[in-house]
Amino acid sequence: MIVGVPKESFPGERRVALVPAVIPALAGAGYEVLVESGAGAAAGYPDALYADKGARLAPSRAEVFAAADAVFQVLCHGANDRTGRADLPLLRRDQVLIGFLRPLGSPETVREIAATGAIAFAVELMPRISRAQSMDALSAMSTVAGYKAVLLAAATLPRMFPMLMTAAGTVTPARVLVIGAGVAGLQAIATARKLGAVVSAYDVRPAAKEHVLSLGARFVELPLEAADAEDAGGYARAQDALFYRRQQELLARTVAESDVVITTAAVPGRKAPVLITADMVRAMAPGSVIVDLAAERGGNCELTGAEETVVRHGVTIVGAVNLAGTVPYHASQMYARTLTAFFLHLLKDGKIRVDLEDEITRETLLTRGGEVVHPRVRDALAAKG
Repeated sequence: MIVGVPKESFPGERRVALVPAVIPALAGAGYEVLVESGAGAAAGYPDALYADKGARLAPSRAEVFAAADAVFQVLCHGANDRTGRADLPLLRRDQVLIGFLRPLGSPETVREIAATGAIAFAVELMPRISRAQSMDALSAMSTVAGYKAVLLAAATLPRMFPMLMTAAGTVTPARVLVIGAGVAGLQAIATARKLGAVVSAYDVRPAAKEHVLSLGARFVELPLEAADAEDAGGYARAQDALFYRRQQELLARTVAESDVVITTAAVPGRKAPVLITADMVRAMAPGSVIVDLAAERGGNCELTGAEETVVRHGVTIVGAVNLAGTVPYHASQMYARTLTAFFLHLLKDGKIRVDLEDEITRETLLTRGGEVVHPRVRDALAAKG
């Protein structure tokens, strides 16, 4: 039985789905690892390290797909909207595909994968339950993104983060506001605090307050109650237009008083809610910075452009996309660990078992037997007609 690891084909993607350190765990389960030559080079994992751990190297992508019983990728077709479609002819019936597939954002690509007969699992749909924590690739990548967002903000802001007492006088600390206290937001809070900033955070979910306070940040409380703020998986639910309008009004003063705003608010499968309007940006002090981690989904700031850094009304707005990919060594390490834990969970007696009684398997399974089997993806396809 063979696990195949092709080189990521999305332009500029430097991560790799497996790192050498996890190969012994797969070998212990009876699997050989076949890696496309050069797959890990951009992340800091040369071919020699894979060979030292017992992996076999393949000269081409086609050879990896042809030999593998299971293919591990970071960005599969769907999540890779540039070159992912080229992998469709390489997939075959009952071959297992695991990676990010963006099934709720582009459900039509799931139908295309289903047509190949492959058994596809989307790691971003991993349920947020205690026994799945070691398999949660999305949280792992969000951790990296939250960390890097603060570094970007610090490098862009024309002032220092910490308070300093110097012979030249006192330097006051930067004021950082984090909107959205999920995994990325909490890591952003922790990183900004370590750099010495005064940090505040807001989240629509009341349960987030305890986590924010535990990191030493101030929780921004608004006289605003969300209906069903959190779904069963721990993600924020979308609210109506009136709620978001009122939220903007109440956040306006806090945003205006901040030197840095980092936004992380996203609802799976939907356009990101606009939390910062153009008028709110106009009210910020010149030189202020917004790092919008929801840029790929439309942005939490009205003026955000995906993959763009723009200056509007004297404020720099960073439309960061795929920040995890800019820290490829550790991002790959974390991703490989989650993927390996998930794959081993799927195995029984050394073979892949699709157990629909198991919540982890059921919630991540997208396609099987030539059909789209995930209920939410089927509903999304039906809605599109």
